Amino acid sequence: MPELQMPEGVHVHSAQSPEAIGEMLAEQVAEHLRLRLSEAALATLVVSGGSTPLPFFRALRGKTLEWGRVLIALADERWVPETDAASNAALVKKELLQAEAAQARLVLFHYSDKDASEAMPELEAAATELTDPVDVLVLGMGNDGHTASLFPDAPELNQAMDRHGHQQVMVMTPPSQANQRVTLTLPVLMRARFKMLHLKGQDKISTLARAAEAPADWSAMPIRAFLQAGLHIYWSP
Repeated sequence: MPELQMPEGVHVHSAQSPEAIGEMLAEQVAEHLRLRLSEAALATLVVSGGSTPLPFFRALRGKTLEWGRVLIALADERWVPETDAASNAALVKKELLQAEAAQARLVLFHYSDKDASEAMPELEAAATELTDPVDVLVLGMGNDGHTASLFPDAPELNQAMDRHGHQQVMVMTPPSQANQRVTLTLPVLMRARFKMLHLKGQDKISTLARAAEAPADWSAMPIRAFLQAGLHIYWSP
């Protein structure tokens, strides 16, 4: 793995393959969920979509957990029906909610019969089902430095990144993206008890290195807001 200069307290873990890092990440997530379930009635896991988490999902679904007491939500979702190949919810159902893990409850952030902006009451109600704080958060990152649906070109970015804001969910309309997006806001994501960033490929290392050069400038690369002590980064080629 290339040398990375991360802020103090940011931990970087690497492995030789996506499957190996997926297993490592899954074991850590399962361990944190088990610990929380020993103390509380429910535990919440927030995950991200895309192709990178597939080995992680496949490893996690085989872990021994009281899955019936786990709530799973997505950090963000495209405003498309589950029949669309771009649906993150469909991906999670297919790849994670299988076997024993099918007992977990998925909190959805999409209502196909409405425009996203019209569905805000339902979206906020769904967000209140999650434990506060979220117990485990697994983020991804794009090569533009976005994470969740906190895109640099989204006109709603400042509001979604307001650390003192009260909205838990926001509709995002970045011109760079084909669909409207729904995202958990920065305050919700930052309050998570355990935060992880799951990456794959040399291009993501280059993006992360650029982000670390100016960690305060989150408007250009929103992932910078998360490069703080306590973050665990999991990377494979």
